[in-house]
Amino acid sequence: MPSALLQRHYGLTGSIEILSSELERTFEVSLTDGRRLILKTSLRPEAVASFRFQTAAMAGLQETAGVLVPKVLRTSGGALMFEEDGVSGYLQTRIEGVPLHKATHTPELLFRTGSALARLNAALAKVDLPALHRPVLWNITCWPRLIELAGYLPDGNIAEMVRAAMTEYVEQIEPQISGLAWQVTHNDPSPFNMLMSDEGLGFIDFGDGGWSPRIQDLAIAASHVVTDPALPLGGAEHLIAGYASVLDLSKSEIRLLGGLMRARQSALILVNYWRSQLFPEEAEYIKKNVARAERGLSILAPLDVASCEAAVLAAISLRQSDGPVGQNSLQTGSR
Repeated sequence: MPSALLQRHYGLTGSIEILSSELERTFEVSLTDGRRLILKTSLRPEAVASFRFQTAAMAGLQETAGVLVPKVLRTSGGALMFEEDGVSGYLQTRIEGVPLHKATHTPELLFRTGSALARLNAALAKVDLPALHRPVLWNITCWPRLIELAGYLPDGNIAEMVRAAMTEYVEQIEPQISGLAWQVTHNDPSPFNMLMSDEGLGFIDFGDGGWSPRIQDLAIAASHVVTDPALPLGGAEHLIAGYASVLDLSKSEIRLLGGLMRARQSALILVNYWRSQLFPEEAEYIKKNVARAERGLSILAPLDVASCEAAVLAAISLRQSDGPVGQNSLQTGSR
């Protein structure tokens, strides 16, 4: 099927290899001229709205200086995507680079990652996209329901920390998010969806994107790099500093960021334990970020609200030239 779709809608031929994915089918296409492309297809009716959003987002960002995303190849008829007999899909270029999860997270790299994410958010705020409000499991408005999945977690400290973080979100954070700045967001800037290339730091996979608080993208990206228990925010400080060097954070965003990071880590743990049981053949791929989220949550869990806010303020004050983060520069309260 992918070979036939490629020929029929793009007039192209090449060898095709299936890649890991959950709901979509993702293929790597190697053309005879040496180019490598990515073909995404789906039989699900709801994928049509998702593909419309994804292709429009990448097309809308294509001419934005300082923002690197794949280029959508138009069909032979000039469309961004195709629909045919219940099958939908699109073709995009491949960003050649090293995924962030395979890189050493130096302070310099994290700062550049944060600033690149802020530039992406600034650009997304200016684009008009379709299907902004389609149902997406990862949208922040779904989070209050996710605690229903706690039964899929193994008993122990992680389950207790997840329940505490989601309770904090429902009782203290959710009532305040309507006052934050909302816009189009990527909604999944994980180390698997960010790549270092010769052209800069690139972003892929806009499938979870939509209408969210702007700070959500920073909370997600920062939550994935919490690894060092010797630091207040576990090493996410320079990523936050890089973001804040491009986009100012409001007082509300500073106050809520730590709690949002914990809630996102908890949401990831809940959803992926659940989904790995629904789709056991894809369990390894589905749970690729779970161990990182569990470690990160264990580092952030002891911080109270005031300590989180102080840690974020200290992180914002960092500059790219500050060198490696150390405890002397980031003593921001007790755990």
